[in-house]
Amino acid sequence: MASNGDSKGGLLTAGGVLSIVAGVFELIAGGIMAFFIFLGVPCWLAFFNHSGGWTWHEHSWAVGPIWPMILGGILVVLGIIAIVGGISALRRKSFGLSLAGAICALPSILGILAIIFIALGKREFETVKE
Repeated sequence: MASNGDSKGGLLTAGGVLSIVAGVFELIAGGIMAFFIFLGVPCWLAFFNHSGGWTWHEHSWAVGPIWPMILGGILVVLGIIAIVGGISALRRKSFGLSLAGAICALPSILGILAIIFIALGKREFETVKE
C-alpha cells in the first residue's frame, strides 16, 4: 500500500470507525433499556428509609416509568447520529456531520477519541467548489 507520508487519513478513518462502534453500542443499549422498561420487566429500585439507611424494593409496572424510556430513546437517537456521522467521516463528505456524530458518541470513551481523531483529520474533507 503506497503512502504519501500523511498519516491523518488513518486518524480520520479511525475516528469514523470509533464513532460507528460507539453509535452501535448506544443504539443497542438504548433499545434494550426502552424495550424492557416498556414491557414492564421488574426493576430494582433503591429507597431511602426513615431509619437512615438504604433499602431495596422490587417494583414492576405494567408500563414502566417514563424516564428510562426517554433515556433509552435519547440513546437510540444519539446512536443513529453517531453512526451517520461515522459514515460521513469514512466517506470524507461533511466535517460538521462527522464531528456532530463523534459528539453524539460521547457517552463512551470511544466518543472522546473519535472527536480527537476527526478534528485532527479536518483537512481531509472535500472542499466546497464554487
